[in-house]
Amino acid sequence: MEMITKLFKNNIRQYGMIIALVVIMLLFEVLTGGLLLKPINITNLILQNSYILVLAIGMVLVIITGHIDLSVGSIAAFVGAVAAIMMVDWQLPAWLAVIASLLVGALIGAWQGFWIAYVRIPAFIVTLAGMLLFRGLTMIVLEGQSISPFPGGFQKISSGFLADIQFSGFGLVSIIVGLVLTVWYIVNELRERRSQRKYGFEVVSQGLFLLKLIVVAVVTNLFTFVLASYAGIPNILVLLFVLIVVYSFVMNRTVMGRHVYALGGNEKAAGLSGVKTKKVTFWVFVNMGTLAAVSGLIFAARLNAATPRAGTNFELDAIAACFIGGASASGGIGTVFGAIIGGLVMGVLNNGMSLIGLGIDWQQGIKGLVLLLAVAFDIYNKNKRSA
Repeated sequence: MEMITKLFKNNIRQYGMIIALVVIMLLFEVLTGGLLLKPINITNLILQNSYILVLAIGMVLVIITGHIDLSVGSIAAFVGAVAAIMMVDWQLPAWLAVIASLLVGALIGAWQGFWIAYVRIPAFIVTLAGMLLFRGLTMIVLEGQSISPFPGGFQKISSGFLADIQFSGFGLVSIIVGLVLTVWYIVNELRERRSQRKYGFEVVSQGLFLLKLIVVAVVTNLFTFVLASYAGIPNILVLLFVLIVVYSFVMNRTVMGRHVYALGGNEKAAGLSGVKTKKVTFWVFVNMGTLAAVSGLIFAARLNAATPRAGTNFELDAIAACFIGGASASGGIGTVFGAIIGGLVMGVLNNGMSLIGLGIDWQQGIKGLVLLLAVAFDIYNKNKRSA
């Protein structure tokens, strides 16, 4: 029991939000009469929140460094507009337009990163200017009108599913993917535990370790089973999984990731320790611009159109997802997994409140209250530890 208490205290942000997500899902499952966890609604949840989750992955890196980015919604809209012009008006191949769009996003990130990292203008001001600038450019490029439709292949980014083999109404490929992921996770955890023991690090008891493996295995296979009973695994879920794995690895296992945390924890100390703080900040914003471009392409593919109002409030949802997921407003703290959990909390709240018929006015108010409580919880725990 003492180890469980210690484990929970050391990971209170992460575990607290996971528990909150489970409670919210169970609550809305009851209030909606079982609609929330139906296979079709689970799939819709993934499709509806994919572009926010992509933004949250990039935004958590920005917040860890102690900055903020208010421009990501406008960048997403601008990149979507550029992609539409290339694919619809100029009839360029979708793959070429996607690559060009990602380069546009990276260049925008580099532009903003230069002003923040090297000219030392606060990120709030630079990205606020970027929000206005790229929203205006979106309207200019689109001439106030929507451009559609996109090629069918491009639309499948957001609306397509992995090819599956149906058997008795279930997709075999989806079920096999769940089993493979379970084996991969167990092997990875066993290797990690062996490595920690080898170097003398403290590990959780064998009982807790086995319980964790069982819970993750059950949840993973239930999830893929639910997807298999509808249309299978969405293409966008594969992209999200790859991004989560890659960015989690970078932040936890590479020098670059350690430098990002060091910069957010104490910029002066990081600089004195040999971290090239300006370079790290610059590339964090280049990365954010690229992921904003990915988000813009996903949203445009889902909507099957580029519109002047696309991306509105995306930045607020992404920032809220990071703070709800345990990122600290003062920098130096946060995880990719936490940002994803925070984004899912917001997504389930939106979906659940819509299903029970709550108006947009109540939805906005409740989401704002959840964000405020999450940050207050973070500050309370920080003060408690320092006392």
